[in-house]
Amino acid sequence: MKRALAIILLVLLADQALKVWVKLTFFYDTAEPLFGDWAYLHFIENRGMAFGMEFGGGSGKLALTLLRIAAVIGIGFALQRMSRHGASRLQMASVALVFAGALGNIIDSTFYGMLFSASTPFEKAVFLPADGGYSSLFHGAVVDMFHFPIWRGRFPDWLPLWGGEHFEFFQPVFNIADAAITVGIALFIVAHRKTRQQPAAAEVGQMEEAGLRVPEADEQVTAAQP
Repeated sequence: MKRALAIILLVLLADQALKVWVKLTFFYDTAEPLFGDWAYLHFIENRGMAFGMEFGGGSGKLALTLLRIAAVIGIGFALQRMSRHGASRLQMASVALVFAGALGNIIDSTFYGMLFSASTPFEKAVFLPADGGYSSLFHGAVVDMFHFPIWRGRFPDWLPLWGGEHFEFFQPVFNIADAAITVGIALFIVAHRKTRQQPAAAEVGQMEEAGLRVPEADEQVTAAQP
């Protein structure tokens, strides 16, 4: 559990430090190159779900934020339970990454509207403005900044629906919290597969130690058929 807490703390510190720096330093929708033409710090804000999807206006935003908070509480209880039941380090690390990423974005959605003034293409945000923030509690926008347009091009004219249109890979702009959630989910899938394979491997080892012949794969399939 200590390692999981360390992961959560590190991800949160890195995520929030970068978001606050970008929010106070960049004009809205401006970009600075990191590596050539394929990696940028591009400041935008997401007021909805993934890929900027929104629904229900202010009430929909409130419902989304409260739903995120409930999900994070659930993940936190699951992490505690996993620790008590002896989950592997990889499993704990994966869930800790998902928890930290979700919590990092919740901080934006919950508090940033009250803590910062609005960011525009002509005016940088101010921390704790005298006139109040750009929104109310639970109605803040998530700060995104990583943009990797690795491959840009144009769909061929003969392609249905998208023929002749411009495309870009990778188009979404994301943050450290989003990356932590994605990596955490991928690691959890790997850890789950390893956990399922371990009992089978242990059973084979026990059979070999007892001097029993381990059936080949073809024999196991034949035996399983009715």
